[in-house]
Amino acid sequence: MQAVLGGKTMLIGTISERTGCHIETIRYYERIKLLPKPPRSGGGHRLYDREQVKRLVFIRRSRELGFSLDEIRTLLRLVDEKRYTCQEVKTIMEKHLEEVRNKISDLKKLQRILGTISSQCEGGVVPDCPIIDSLFQEKPQ
Repeated sequence: MQAVLGGKTMLIGTISERTGCHIETIRYYERIKLLPKPPRSGGGHRLYDREQVKRLVFIRRSRELGFSLDEIRTLLRLVDEKRYTCQEVKTIMEKHLEEVRNKISDLKKLQRILGTISSQCEGGVVPDCPIIDSLFQEKPQ
């Protein structure tokens, strides 16, 4: 399917290749209204323009940075309404950054716990395993 190159429309396969988004992902973003539904050709093919490609790149890049679909929707609403300030965007980014820091902290705790549990096992051939025992404990020690 073709997309817009210099004023021309592009099909979904072309924008999929250009943006790195799978075709089904593009269709999903249309269904949940992150990406506006494009006009159709006489044959029923979706016809995308440069703005839709830019928006798709924005969505894909935001997802790569770990933003939720709701956060992306909020950012896009600000852009669409052309009434955002850099401070509003920064506030959203800083909130997301704090969430990332919290996840990293949680993952470090998880790493320590898994390391501790794993170190209790000698890897023997007996069916008695401290790893399995620790997973059955109601409260971690």
